[in-house]
Amino acid sequence: MIEARAVSKRYGDKTAVDGLTFTVKPGVVTGFLGPNGSGKSTTIRMIMGLDAPTSGEVTVNGRPYARHSAPLHEVGALLEARAVHTGRSAYNHLYALALTTGIPRRRVDEVIDIVGLRDVARKRVGGFSLGMGQRLGVAAALLGDPATLVLDEPVNGLDPQGILWIRTLLRGLAAEGRTVFVSSHLMSEMALTAEHLIVIGRGKLIADTSVQDFIDKASSRVVRVRTTSATELRDLLAGAGVSVTSTERGQLEVSGLSGTEIGQIACRNSIALEELTPIQASLEEAFMELTHDSVEYGREAQQERKAS
Repeated sequence: MIEARAVSKRYGDKTAVDGLTFTVKPGVVTGFLGPNGSGKSTTIRMIMGLDAPTSGEVTVNGRPYARHSAPLHEVGALLEARAVHTGRSAYNHLYALALTTGIPRRRVDEVIDIVGLRDVARKRVGGFSLGMGQRLGVAAALLGDPATLVLDEPVNGLDPQGILWIRTLLRGLAAEGRTVFVSSHLMSEMALTAEHLIVIGRGKLIADTSVQDFIDKASSRVVRVRTTSATELRDLLAGAGVSVTSTERGQLEVSGLSGTEIGQIACRNSIALEELTPIQASLEEAFMELTHDSVEYGREAQQERKAS
């Protein structure tokens, strides 16, 4: 489990993280989202003990990272996959990490097989593709068989097969009861992988909720209706607080009524419906809607317009 309690980080007069409080629970994949400059990297660095909070506290499995006697057994991290000596083989890189933390050699073989690097395990890392480097980074994160995983952009450089593999792996690790915390800019993939979201902007918490609730909050509650009796149904649905628009022949978009209410009205009037579908925002659309005030370049552009 990862817990942040009123944690802030300032660099001179710049506040990178501002009073964040959240809990990353075991058993689910938690996505960590935010625009560029939102404080995600700083937060991850504080979780991993690379930066000290200016105020507040971040703990992993009950204590700050630096206070764990064997931190690799507690939390595995993928922060920069290419931060590996390019002259070493994948096997030797992992074995060196294992030797420093009392991890048996057999675990090196296990994680190499888990990430699918058996055929290139003895080759130098300098010749690896970006995707192979990502797999090696995941192997290093898994080496200590930790209860908590922190992964920053783990799908970078992976092909479609690799993306499916990492998605399946992360959901499987969460199903084992581990804490899985994943930062990514790929909204389509996050929608398929994460069950819970922590979203920040300008260093502050925007949302701490399930993926579905996050999307629902940004959705406009519009229902798409398709019927051969569109004109008749439109007249029946018209009323206070109800908006009905026709996007194409035989199709209506209705706001102000639920799908159930529309279906009941159609049934009472013997109108056959070919489609009755709530129109829901995608995770990407929801993210853009709820974070547009926190985008760094957007704020700078606004300031420039005001100055001119």
